[in-house]
Amino acid sequence: MTRSAIVGFGAYLPKYRIKIADIARHWKQDPAALLASLGVVEKSVPGLDEDSFTFAFEAGKQALENSGVPSAQISAIFVGSESHPYAVKPTSGMLVSALNIDPFSHASDLEFACKAGTAGLQMVDSFIRSGQIKFGFAIGTDTAQSKPGDALEYTAAAGAAALLLGPETHKKALCRIDRTLSFTTDTPDFWRAADEPYPRHAGRFTGEPGYFHHIRETVGAIVKASNVKLRDIAHVVLHMPNAKFPMRIAKECGITKEQMSAGFVVPAIGNTYSACSLIGLVSVLEKAKKDERILLVSYGSGAGCDAFLLTMLKNGSPLPKDERERSYLKYDEYLEHSGALAA
Repeated sequence: MTRSAIVGFGAYLPKYRIKIADIARHWKQDPAALLASLGVVEKSVPGLDEDSFTFAFEAGKQALENSGVPSAQISAIFVGSESHPYAVKPTSGMLVSALNIDPFSHASDLEFACKAGTAGLQMVDSFIRSGQIKFGFAIGTDTAQSKPGDALEYTAAAGAAALLLGPETHKKALCRIDRTLSFTTDTPDFWRAADEPYPRHAGRFTGEPGYFHHIRETVGAIVKASNVKLRDIAHVVLHMPNAKFPMRIAKECGITKEQMSAGFVVPAIGNTYSACSLIGLVSVLEKAKKDERILLVSYGSGAGCDAFLLTMLKNGSPLPKDERERSYLKYDEYLEHSGALAA
């Protein structure tokens, strides 16, 4: 059986940012206390002409360029998001055309809170293992929603990551997927009804029995199923709703700060929801060395985790440097960019 491997990868973040301290000052909160609580310094904000489709396109285009694979050879694309531009009109279909992918493609939009992108990764992996396709895209993209004044406002961010998978025997195969599994329960820690503009959440309930329980169970299960030791894994990427949660559960599981460092992107960009863990993986792929093993564990409220054990087949290489200058927004500008004034 042919195993799948990442043959191309890309990420996109908008150039706009807002300092968490500026949000705190608007709501007359203590910036230092929030920084200590969340560990996030600033977050990405979409441009006025950007959405989860444009993010996905930019990330996908970079992955194509990174891989050298002709787009016409790609015959699957799965796009995970909580913020698809249309309720009824597939983002995946728009990307088939925009990226010039073979129209005879398996294409679908996915939603499972912050793990919809990794759900797509599992689907493409399965298609390649079965021999049904040769190349396929998994994309996580979001312009994360948060009600002004809610705790989510301090971390809900924007961005996308795209992974192009192919057979492990391909000349550009960079990182092989060795094993994947999922853990799912009905845990209502976070939700948004169809007619509501913003999600609601159960406060501290999102920690335990939400995030911590699911990450704990999933890490233990994939390590056991793969017969590996955590100390033998070079890089670990956990879903990053903030900077505190992943470091807390990592310490509990025996994962070191050094293992977390390469993919720990949340302090500088916030929680990009469906793109979050995949952007962390992209960061690792730029730096990891041949034969190093990677553990990726996403988390989606509602709730569930997807876990992947991967092995680098060659040394990683950095993506082109983003030459755009960051643009920092004032709070009223941020509200316009995030769509809050129209909600």
